[in-house]
Amino acid sequence: MGNTFGTLLRITTFGESHGPAVGVILDGCPPGVEIDAGAVQRDLDRRRPGQSAVTTQRREADQVEILSGVFEGRTTGAPIAMVVRSEDARPQDYAALKDVFRPGHADYTYLKKYGIRDYRGSGRSSGRETVGRVAAGAVARRVLEREGCRVQAFTVQVAEIVARERKAEIAERNSVRCPDAAAAAEMEKAILAARDAGDSLGGVVEVWATGVPVGLGDPVMDKLDASLAWGLMSIGAVKGFEVGEGFASVKLRGSQMNDPMVEGGGFASNRAGGILGGISTGEPVVVRIAVKPPSSIAVKQKTVDVQGHAQDLEVHGRHDPCLCPRVVPVAEAMVCLTLADALLRQRAIEPWKPKA
Repeated sequence: MGNTFGTLLRITTFGESHGPAVGVILDGCPPGVEIDAGAVQRDLDRRRPGQSAVTTQRREADQVEILSGVFEGRTTGAPIAMVVRSEDARPQDYAALKDVFRPGHADYTYLKKYGIRDYRGSGRSSGRETVGRVAAGAVARRVLEREGCRVQAFTVQVAEIVARERKAEIAERNSVRCPDAAAAAEMEKAILAARDAGDSLGGVVEVWATGVPVGLGDPVMDKLDASLAWGLMSIGAVKGFEVGEGFASVKLRGSQMNDPMVEGGGFASNRAGGILGGISTGEPVVVRIAVKPPSSIAVKQKTVDVQGHAQDLEVHGRHDPCLCPRVVPVAEAMVCLTLADALLRQRAIEPWKPKA
């Protein structure tokens, strides 16, 4: 089972949705990085459930415990272990689903692959697994900030509602984390309407990384955009990835798509999304992910049980009507982890410079 991500900076997450705890082991972090539980907690608070009417009403404080690898506010170079205890797990809510496959979930494929599955809220396939990613991503964010790099994500589309503005400073001021105030209001209204109808909505999350040094990523197999795709596509419910103009580039000619270079360095535009040939250009890295509508819905659906018998299913309980608001900090975490790993790899191959 693939539970590890990264090359030099590696994470391994653990825990199940309704188990006693979830967490992460982060290995390869350089020593001397200033970090404390408060810095990690700030990102976890943005991911936790029960934040607003547009998220699941499961109540978890998601209070992080840093068990190792940090001493007197600085990383030591040792593995960093972080754990979050579950407080509002209700495995009994899933007893009726023990022998039924939920449409859109990993129930069927997981059972066929392993011959056993944790039916309590999807087990390892649950979005609760991302707690460990966000905790580790908070540490990676500090590594990047020492280099002047900043990472922020926001919801830019819900269903047919598209954000026209990119005012990053207002994204954390509304429940859907949208950088367009007018679109945010429409998004929230649409999500609540879907929730009241027992249904759900999908959307698009966009991530910006500014201050990224030139030269991160490797040509051919380990392209920076390929690594970002791996990290972001490993998030549950993500069904699509693009960088820069992405799929819209097929509508352009080469003369329109190419980013002209300017005297003195840099580019006149950034349709490539900050990556050329798999290597960062120094322009902002811009990527987008498509997040499908949550699969747990109260609308009646057709399915089968483990014996293959037809069943009608309605999924009740505490579920997100749209995942985008809570995917935002997870997407940031995976971009931070990918870029920090690429940064450490680049530092490892830079030409040796003798002491003066």
